[in-house]
Amino acid sequence: MTTPQDPNAQNAGPQYGAPQYGAAQYGSPQYGAPQYGQTGYGVPPQPIPAPPKKKRKWPWILGAIVVLIIIIAVATSGGSDDSSPSGSQNGSAQNAPANGGGEQAAGLNTPVRDGKFEFVVTGVEKGLASVGDNPYLTEQAQGQFVVVTMTVKNISDKAYGFSPSDQKLLDAQGREFEPSTSAQIALGGSDIPVWDNINPGNTVTAKVVFDMPKDAVPTAIELHDSMFSGGAKVTLG
Repeated sequence: MTTPQDPNAQNAGPQYGAPQYGAAQYGSPQYGAPQYGQTGYGVPPQPIPAPPKKKRKWPWILGAIVVLIIIIAVATSGGSDDSSPSGSQNGSAQNAPANGGGEQAAGLNTPVRDGKFEFVVTGVEKGLASVGDNPYLTEQAQGQFVVVTMTVKNISDKAYGFSPSDQKLLDAQGREFEPSTSAQIALGGSDIPVWDNINPGNTVTAKVVFDMPKDAVPTAIELHDSMFSGGAKVTLG
C-alpha cells in the first residue's frame, strides 16, 4: 500500500529569487568588520619638541667685568708716555691752569679744592738722601726724597677717605712721580701716613714723600681727593 503524497510537498523547497532571511548576503558589507585600506587607529601622536636650552648669562657678565677691569687699569696707569717732554710743555709747567679752567695754578699757602677736600701746600723739602729718625725704619732714596707738607680739610657733609698715594709730583720735564709709602711711614710727622677717613669740617696735616732723580727739579704737585678726580695743581717754585 503506497503512502499518499502531499500535493504541497513540491513547494517545500526554497523559492528561487526570494531573499533567504538569516543567510549572509554576498556583496553586502559586514557591519563591525574593519574595511580594508583604512587603519583601525587615529593619527599617530606627534613627538613633543624638546624645550629650548636656556642661554647662559654668566659668560657675558664675566666678560663685562674683565673689560671694566681693563678700562680702570688703563685709566689709572701712569701717563708717562703721554707726557713726554716738549718745548711748549717745559715752558708752561709752572703756569698750567688749575682744575682745567682758565685760572693760573695756585702757589704755596694758597687754598685749592678738588672734590671733597680743600688743600693748602705749606712747604717743600728737596734733596734728602734718607728719611726717618729710627735706625730700623730709615729709608734710603734711590735718587732724592722730596717732602711736600700740606693741610687737608674735608669740606663735605660726610666722612671721606684721604690717601697720600693719590697725589702726583711733576718736574720741569713734565714727568709724574708717585709717592713712596714706605718713606712716608719712616718719616712720620703725618696725621695720615697711608690712608684714613677725615670727618666733615676736620683738617689734618699730611707729609707726602716722593723719590725722584737727584737732578730732577720739582715744579708742581697735583692734588686729588681720589684716584679718579680731576685734580688741582699747585706750583712749588
